[in-house]
Amino acid sequence: MKYSTKLLSIIVFAIFDITHAEIYPTKPIHLVVPFAPSGFTDIVARVLGQKLSISLNQQVVVENKAGAGSTIGTDFVAKSAPDGYTLVMISTTHTITPYIYKKIPYDPLKSFSPITKLAESAYVLVVNPNLPIYSIKDYINLSKNSPNAIRYASSGNGSSQHLMGGLFASMTGIKIQHVPYKGSSNALTDLISGVVESSFAGTSNVLQQIQNGKLRAIGVTTAKRIAQLPETPTIQEAGVPGYDASVWLALLAPKDTPKYIVDRLNNDVNLGLNAPEIKKTLYDAGIDVTTSTPEALSIYLSKELDRWGHVVKEAGISIE
Repeated sequence: MKYSTKLLSIIVFAIFDITHAEIYPTKPIHLVVPFAPSGFTDIVARVLGQKLSISLNQQVVVENKAGAGSTIGTDFVAKSAPDGYTLVMISTTHTITPYIYKKIPYDPLKSFSPITKLAESAYVLVVNPNLPIYSIKDYINLSKNSPNAIRYASSGNGSSQHLMGGLFASMTGIKIQHVPYKGSSNALTDLISGVVESSFAGTSNVLQQIQNGKLRAIGVTTAKRIAQLPETPTIQEAGVPGYDASVWLALLAPKDTPKYIVDRLNNDVNLGLNAPEIKKTLYDAGIDVTTSTPEALSIYLSKELDRWGHVVKEAGISIE
């Protein structure tokens, strides 16, 4: 029986992938989180790292490499060997920074091999409870009467939190003062103590503080209310038509990472995060598991780049 050269090549590469998939991994894997510890990304990274350490039978080391709107840690991975031992957990910020900064040292699409989408979460506009603000309308009215009197904290320039506030200001015509911090944990500390008045914060970061009365939630950023805060209206229904934004997480490897490695990681990550106990743990923290194929993630990233490019332009946000 004769086989075409193309068919033989397919058979050879299939055997190669199967053989090497059984070998990988043979040493610890480094999962880079390009943000400071204790944020939304960090929660998912620690849970995922523990599950992968078991399924891959190798230690997964979570490393925080924060700075410059997540570009420092992301660039580190982009320039790492494409061998499956250095990965990066990106967020919505990955598709924002190309429009915020004049230049970034990698291409947000071409420099990486997509593995899978991981999770999504709403943001919540929260205020210090000592402030006489109980609704989105109160927030807008106070800002219009006293421009820049309200400050909103974020995890840093170019972060998703930064853009959530910029988008809100742009859509409502108000002036609020952005205060960037080195990480969401520091921003949260100053918000609770009253140093700053408000923040567009990840649900997982502030859910407990809302429940114990240390913060007041006045609106969620998504188009629909979230189950964890059913009494909190969306920003849309509270008076800002069209406002809809969420934070998502995804896993990438350096470009040219072999397909058998990408497929192995995709399979193990998806199985791990969709395990009932893991989904519940993340759900209780305000995080929804939303895994995907590598191909679907590639398409999703392209769409998000287009979407946030328009948002940044409309909001007029830039960083030198």
